[in-house]
Amino acid sequence: MGFKDEIKRRRTFGIISHPDAGKTTLTEKLLLFGGAIHVAGAVKSNKIKKTATSDFMEIERQRGISVATSVMGFEYKGHKINILDTPGHQDFAEDTFRTLTACDSVIIVIDVAKGVEAQTRKLMQVCRMRKTPVIVFINKMDRSGKDAFDLLDEIETELQISVNPLSWPINMGPDFKGVYNIYQKNLSLFTPATQTIQETIEFDDLSNPKLEEYIGDDAEILREELDLVSGVYPELDIQEYLDAKIAPVFFGSALNNFGVRELLDAFIQIAPSPRPCQTVERVIEPTEEKFSGFVFKIHANMDPNHRDRIAFVKIVSGVFRRNTAYLHVRNGKRIKFSSPTAFMAEKKSIIEEAYPGDIVGLHDTGNFKIGDTLTEGEKIHFKGIPSFSPELFKYIENADPMKSKQLAKGVDQLMDEGVAQLFTSEFNGRKVIGTVGALQFEVIEYRLLHEYTASCRWEHINLHKACWIKSNDDEQLKEFKKAKYQYIAKDKHGRDVFLADSGYMLQMAQSNYPKLEFHFTSEF
Repeated sequence: MGFKDEIKRRRTFGIISHPDAGKTTLTEKLLLFGGAIHVAGAVKSNKIKKTATSDFMEIERQRGISVATSVMGFEYKGHKINILDTPGHQDFAEDTFRTLTACDSVIIVIDVAKGVEAQTRKLMQVCRMRKTPVIVFINKMDRSGKDAFDLLDEIETELQISVNPLSWPINMGPDFKGVYNIYQKNLSLFTPATQTIQETIEFDDLSNPKLEEYIGDDAEILREELDLVSGVYPELDIQEYLDAKIAPVFFGSALNNFGVRELLDAFIQIAPSPRPCQTVERVIEPTEEKFSGFVFKIHANMDPNHRDRIAFVKIVSGVFRRNTAYLHVRNGKRIKFSSPTAFMAEKKSIIEEAYPGDIVGLHDTGNFKIGDTLTEGEKIHFKGIPSFSPELFKYIENADPMKSKQLAKGVDQLMDEGVAQLFTSEFNGRKVIGTVGALQFEVIEYRLLHEYTASCRWEHINLHKACWIKSNDDEQLKEFKKAKYQYIAKDKHGRDVFLADSGYMLQMAQSNYPKLEFHFTSEF
């Protein structure tokens, strides 16, 4: 298979949802359809194993949530599928945002009972900003919830995108009988309490009286609803989907392995192959022969026995080859990778080469930071992977004087991962951890203890906002830092940060020092 054919057959997408919407189950079912039953956990084991294969950290298994992005890949019907399973919890939205920079498309999972939730709205803003194509999967149809038409209206209103249903449910809750696949024109019947893959029944003509044999009196209701669907929603324009103007919608129950195949079969047909990426210097096309890629995530201790640290790299152009020296643009050094890995959750395998759209894991000894670029020699810098101004702040203190080195190493590595942000006060030298959500402090404390054997304690600090400051007027910058010396800190990269203790203080600083720039993301 040629280089361009390899690119065309790749699909890289992220799954985003509210924690309760069933994202983890959907991920497992997608893996199951990829022929990865032994890794995804045989379907029958889901009743016992309540966490997804993708949730490989112990704290994720204990809390039943995803707190870190994980990467999985599998083959399906001649396509190479890469899934980026993102944290559903709102406290980890920043990790999800960075992950979306590595996705060519997105599947949004919505709970039929709860509808669109706040976290989903925020992440949709990111997709809209980046013009990322979106497919919606409405989950848990075997439970009572909102009317299908009402849900479609809610999605259009809340997510500000037109929708186009490609499958349609036959009832819901205890009366749920299945879905009609509008895109493929076939019927799938739902059998409660089974997780076997259901056979589909071809139904090109819904006026066929045989429909009554399968779904009884609901046949006439289905015909009426599909007439209404065809009147309200025109036939899918794939280009409009690719331009992120319209979102195809599917219905199903991932826990029961139902409706997922319809989603995946349509996905491989309509979802985009790897797309061009913007750099500071120029646009990089995936078909370019020379390799380029960027680090969108770093994860330490994926295997606690080996204390390994993995940098996740999205291949943007060319072919990445094992044991080839590539330029690390930020530090100007060439680095060779002897064991690049592909992932199936925590299962890893060494690969010889990877193509645009693929995600590879590179063993890292501390060379990489999020946003770093690898190329064959060209000096380019990929855009759109910022850190955001934190909303919660605490001093971190060492609770065990005998483990100060372990604590320092743990904090250093976790901050490199982007779990939170570290600021060092210029006034007293104390370390301040800034996060987007309170749960992140729990995760940091847990991982420091279990991965680095370091104990920490937290001390509350009353801060409103952290913002990066810079100015072309050195005198005014110097004057500001002198006047606000109690509130000036350095971030992990040595940049000046203003820690404002109130909105009023921040507003006055912006008013009194007009030549200063106050930035609320680190990418400026």
